[in-house]
Amino acid sequence: MNLTGLLVLLSIAIFAGCKEIPKARSVVTTPDYDKGFSFLNRQDDSAYYYFNKVLITSKDSLQIAMALNNMAICQSNAGDYFGSQERLLASLGYLHEDSPRHQWCLIADYNELGTDNLNLKNYDAAISYYGRAANLSTDTLRRAIALNNKALAYEKKVQYGAAISIYNAIITQIKTNKRQYARVLTNLAMARWRQDSTYPAAPTLLEALRIRIAGKDDWGLNSSYSHLADYYGPSQPDVALGYARQMYAMADQLGSPDDEVEALRKLILLGPPVEVKGYFVRYQRLQDSLETARNSARNQYALIRYEAEKGKAENLRLQRENAERRVEVVWQRAVIFCVTVIFVLVTWWIIRHYKTRRRRIEQAAQNAIRENQLQTSRRVHDVVANGIYGLMTAYEHGLPMEKEVVLDRLNRLYVGSREISYEPGNTVESFQNKVSAIVSPYGQPGRKVITIGNEDPVWEGIAPAIKADLELILQELMINMDKHSKARNVALRFSREGKALSIQYIDDGVGFADAQKLGNGLVSTGNRISDLGGRIIFDRNNPAGLKIRINIPNE
Repeated sequence: MNLTGLLVLLSIAIFAGCKEIPKARSVVTTPDYDKGFSFLNRQDDSAYYYFNKVLITSKDSLQIAMALNNMAICQSNAGDYFGSQERLLASLGYLHEDSPRHQWCLIADYNELGTDNLNLKNYDAAISYYGRAANLSTDTLRRAIALNNKALAYEKKVQYGAAISIYNAIITQIKTNKRQYARVLTNLAMARWRQDSTYPAAPTLLEALRIRIAGKDDWGLNSSYSHLADYYGPSQPDVALGYARQMYAMADQLGSPDDEVEALRKLILLGPPVEVKGYFVRYQRLQDSLETARNSARNQYALIRYEAEKGKAENLRLQRENAERRVEVVWQRAVIFCVTVIFVLVTWWIIRHYKTRRRRIEQAAQNAIRENQLQTSRRVHDVVANGIYGLMTAYEHGLPMEKEVVLDRLNRLYVGSREISYEPGNTVESFQNKVSAIVSPYGQPGRKVITIGNEDPVWEGIAPAIKADLELILQELMINMDKHSKARNVALRFSREGKALSIQYIDDGVGFADAQKLGNGLVSTGNRISDLGGRIIFDRNNPAGLKIRINIPNE
């Protein structure tokens, strides 16, 4: 097996970094990423498609870097090393070396960049990238593997001394890991042999082979067979041929066309003439097939990127159109909001102006009433009080007054008082006050009479004729209560139900039985209410007194 092929396997198995997410890192993957990872393990070209979807749809920088790293591995496996480097450099653009969360993916990017440059024979660049991967690795095993790859690059550069120095430094660090120990042991023996063709590498190579057989490391066995064939080729061609045949069988078992091609090269050089032609035909067919498959994969990857970019451009166009529509909607909402605010402010101003004007009118009316009351009070004082006081004084001092004189003076006082009552401003009395005047005298020690809703808004708009009858109705209710109920608490509730007037009377008196007939006063009250088009309802089932409900339409 060649060193480049082995290095690719190392990258996938150990440094797949962005594929092999460490359990210590809390990284959230997407369904598309998981599908891509599954296809990558099976070496299926569909992996590239799903990683590209992650690249387009994800908003997480680490997820994007992971997808780019795995896309680079797909391209590297297809022989597109320049395209692979492009993806890896893009992945690095999403990562930060000072972020612990990003370091493992950085290591994977640098390691894969080293492999791409090794395949392109840019050995100095490969050594530099492997060195960066090793410097970032805090895990001993991962750092040793990165240094192993760096040593392989030194071997490719024919700097065996530098390679051997690195192998010697790391071999003791990984002795507990049998697979990695066998790998470094093999690489160290081959480097020494290449540096000095007299070096006896066979014991070390066979020791590594035994470790791999015991550990059932098929990929490692493939590598051992390749190295043993190379080592025995110059001195013992027959032995080398046996290992080359074992390598070919193992490569076929692993399904690795690259290793099959390498094994066929060895068989062509080492095999007997009768077998060489068959090996060559198989080699040529497999080489053409491998090249065709890689060209197809490269073209397929380019097509996937083209379609993705096309879809991305279409999405950007749709986003731009949606953004423009959102701006239009925002403007429309802004206009509606402004109009609504203006409407609310205007409405508020009108209501405020109306209330202010109404308060001024009410205040003016109240001032006029107070002024009229003051004038009336003065007139009563001047006309009536003074006249009565004069009569009282004359009577007190025993002044002789004839009956006709007294009657004449009283008549003048009566006429004067009537003139005062008929003066403008004294002809209208608040109905609220009239109701209070009717009800309040019945509140006596031991009896409480309360009114609810006796307010001007309730009486506003009630026809004068209804008010006149209502005074008589209330008077009759209170007289009946005073004579018969023995009530200690009486309540009258006035309210408006639409245009109609509702009156509810409740007391805690004796009430009356179902068979008890109504008195003439209540019968007359009922007739009066009926004449107004109203209804009176007596609750005879009230155990705690009497309850009456009256409804009168305001018509």
